[in-house]
Amino acid sequence: MSTTASPHKIISPVNVEKRQGINIQTGDTVRVVVKISEGGDDFRLQAFEGIVLARKHGNEAGATFTVRRSIDGVGVEKIFPLYSPRIDEITIVRRAKTRRAKLYHIRDKAARAIRRQMRRMIQVDISTGSAVEEERTAKEEAEAKAKEEEEKKQAEEEAKQAEAETESLKADETSPDEGEEATESDESDDDPEEDDQE
Repeated sequence: MSTTASPHKIISPVNVEKRQGINIQTGDTVRVVVKISEGGDDFRLQAFEGIVLARKHGNEAGATFTVRRSIDGVGVEKIFPLYSPRIDEITIVRRAKTRRAKLYHIRDKAARAIRRQMRRMIQVDISTGSAVEEERTAKEEAEAKAKEEEEKKQAEEEAKQAEAETESLKADETSPDEGEEATESDESDDDPEEDDQE
């Protein structure tokens, strides 16, 4: 009797012997191709490649393995059931010797590396700016310009009115002099008549 055989029969639509024979171990870098349903009978294949952090439940029906991958500096972990029919293919890319059964300490290592990178970062304030704020400032500037133009127009109108008033006052001041001259001429006209009467 082989060591990989289980006393309980595993019922799965996949080839159980092949899945057991691959012998995934912690520290292995594996590529897992998964079927992703796109509605109805359609599906697409998506590969997930990473390092195996843990292998649980041996080769029994509920056997699982955890794969970790770093995507854009973010650690992503997926737990795959070994006999899942959704898994199309499992490929071991690299093998590594490990002293531990579970490699959860890699999470802390990744966190330390991220913290180290964060220390080298510099605080900056670079922004493309908000389109809403730009529109608001443009409106405010347009309103301010319109107000300035209105104030200028009002000031010009007031100046024109003041000039017109001063001109009318000057005209009023000159018209009484003419009236006085007229009265003087009338008086002078009256004097000869008086002389004639005498």
